[in-house]
Amino acid sequence: MSTDNKLSELSERAYRIRRYALRMGEVQGQGYIGQALGYADVLAVAYGHAMSYRPEDPKWEGRDRFLLSHGHYAIAFYAALVEARIIPEEELETYGSDDSRLPMSGMATYTPGMEMSGGSLGQGLPIAVGMALGLRLKGNQAFVYNSMSDGELDEGSTWEAALGAAHHGLSNLICIVDINNQQADGPSGKVMGFEPLADKWAAFGWHVERVDGNDLPAVVAAFDAARNLKEAKPRVILCDTLMGKGVPFLETRDKNHFIRVDPPEWQEALAILDQSQA
Repeated sequence: MSTDNKLSELSERAYRIRRYALRMGEVQGQGYIGQALGYADVLAVAYGHAMSYRPEDPKWEGRDRFLLSHGHYAIAFYAALVEARIIPEEELETYGSDDSRLPMSGMATYTPGMEMSGGSLGQGLPIAVGMALGLRLKGNQAFVYNSMSDGELDEGSTWEAALGAAHHGLSNLICIVDINNQQADGPSGKVMGFEPLADKWAAFGWHVERVDGNDLPAVVAAFDAARNLKEAKPRVILCDTLMGKGVPFLETRDKNHFIRVDPPEWQEALAILDQSQA
C-alpha cells in the first residue's frame, strides 16, 4: 500500500473512532469526549498500523499488549476496539449501561482486548514494565504499549517504573503519553510542571519521540521509529493533542477534564465530523 493510501486509510479510521466515541457519549449524555476526540489519531495509528493482534482471538499469545493506564479514556479505547473489529459495533449502544461489556472506566474483566483495569493513575507503567519483562523471559517478541495521560506525570510510581524499564533495557516497551494539558484539578502543567519533558525521559534512559499527536504522518513516523530502534532501551512517544479535535465548537470550549456537551450538540458534532470527511 502506498504512503498516501495508508494515510488516507488511517484518516478514515480516526474519523470512525471519533464518530463511535460521540455515539457512546450520546447514549449516556456525558463522557470524556474531549480526550476521545483528541486521542483518536494516536489510536488509529496504534491499531491500524503499528500493532500485531488478531480480532477474532483477543488473547492470542503473540499479540502486542496495549495497556490503558488512564482508564477514563475507555470511551476512546472502545471506539478503537470497534474499529479494530475486536468488539461489534452494535455494542456501542450499551456503553455505561448495566451488564454492558463497555463500562465508563476500563475494566479488564469485562471487555475483550482490555489488558488492565485502569483509572487509578500511575499504575499502567509499572504493570507494563512487569509485563515486558515477563514476555522477554518467555522469548515472546511482542511489544507492550502503555498509554497514559500527562496527569500521570505527577505520580512517583510512573518515574520509578521509568527507571526500572531503562535499567532492564526493555526494548519491547513503548510508552505513549497524551499531552493535552488537562487533568481533574486543572491544567496539567500548572498542577505540576513537567517541562522540559523530552529531556526528563531522555535523562531517565529512554528513547524519546515528541510529535503533534493530531498529525497522522508524524504519529506514524514516531511509532515506526520506536518499533524499529535497535538500541536496548525503552521508548516513549510524547503526543501533544488538542481536546475536542475535529469538532471546532468543542476544540474552543473551555477545557475541562469532563467537557459538557448539551443534548442537541451530539448530533451537531456528528454532522460536523461527517461533513469534514465527505
